[in-house]
Amino acid sequence: MKALQERLQVIESHVRENRITVMIMGLGSVGTYLLDYLVSRNDPALHIVVAGRDYGKMEKNVNIVRVAALIRGLNKSRIDIEAGVDLTDTKSVQNAVEKYAPDFIVNSSRAYPGLKYGSISWANVRAYGIWSPLAIRFTKNIMEACDAVDTDAVVINTSYSDAVIPWLKSAGKAYPDFGSGNLNHLVPRIRFAVAKMLKAEDFWNVDVMFAAGHFHDVCISKEGQTEGVELPLKVFYRGEEQDLPQNEIFAACKIAMPVDAQRNMMNASSNYQIITAVIDAVRTKEDQRIFSPGVFGNIGGYPVLVGYRDGRIDAWIDESVFGFHEMEQVNRTSMALDGIEDVRDGKLYYTDELIRKGVDAFGVELPKSVEYGDIEEVAEFIIREIILPQVGKKE
Repeated sequence: MKALQERLQVIESHVRENRITVMIMGLGSVGTYLLDYLVSRNDPALHIVVAGRDYGKMEKNVNIVRVAALIRGLNKSRIDIEAGVDLTDTKSVQNAVEKYAPDFIVNSSRAYPGLKYGSISWANVRAYGIWSPLAIRFTKNIMEACDAVDTDAVVINTSYSDAVIPWLKSAGKAYPDFGSGNLNHLVPRIRFAVAKMLKAEDFWNVDVMFAAGHFHDVCISKEGQTEGVELPLKVFYRGEEQDLPQNEIFAACKIAMPVDAQRNMMNASSNYQIITAVIDAVRTKEDQRIFSPGVFGNIGGYPVLVGYRDGRIDAWIDESVFGFHEMEQVNRTSMALDGIEDVRDGKLYYTDELIRKGVDAFGVELPKSVEYGDIEEVAEFIIREIILPQVGKKE
């Protein structure tokens, strides 16, 4: 695939011409929420393509979004449905990408739909990394198709990007540019917490600089603590740095949230923010800050700026407060707590601790490493030996 900056320049020209195409791969809860948010932008320049296997299911979801949006007077975007796109079949994905030449591709699919993996893993092994082969399963097919087409699109991944995107990059494969969710779910909690501590009603004037991997998104959100890890965090209010205890900020981030598919409002919002960051950077010429897991193939999550450098549209890790090395080291620590020891040379390595916990919790021994070529086999193994027995227990 072309370099990201080159693809951003193509999108830049399309934004200026008011013809922007977003393709959503998979119209489950994340994709449907995202469709709703994009339509609610009320932007006639947006053309949204939803791609998946089942036309009838997608049509129902599209219709409810279109009708609800029009009730609110927000329905200026064009929507197309592309059925027959099977994410296990790279050629069908390739055909859809060739047909529409999208500016943005969002992978909102799941290899095992209808299940929040964390409902199994957090209570039993206290880690999410176990699901990495499932998370990468469809992503790698989408990226293979994008590479074959040599797409100009910016690609956004929604599933465990902290490890999935680095895994693809380490294997020498095409990889998504951005990950959504995870880290980005925690930053708003921090902003609310800081505003409450400062007794400030204008929480939107709280700014955050932060980096962390997936484990800490979950641990802080669920428990309000970091497992003893000092994380790179600085908070600002109206441009002035605030001296607030990190442990108190994180403790205040533990807030009640749904545990079902309604949580996917956050992931869809994260996808929406990445798309609009690029569009708004072009239209306003102002840098847009986002927080993204797996960005540019780096393990863990980082603050990112989208804007102009040397007169050209670009995206880069924001090192204005914390250096990359400091953020990377903490991210690796966070990912190790999530069961990922390393990602290198096309292999994902589980920690010995996760392997031990897998035996204790499920009676299943994970391999120490998963080769890129063995992803399908290991994904099927995890479904057969871990997910199905656990789902059966709940039923």
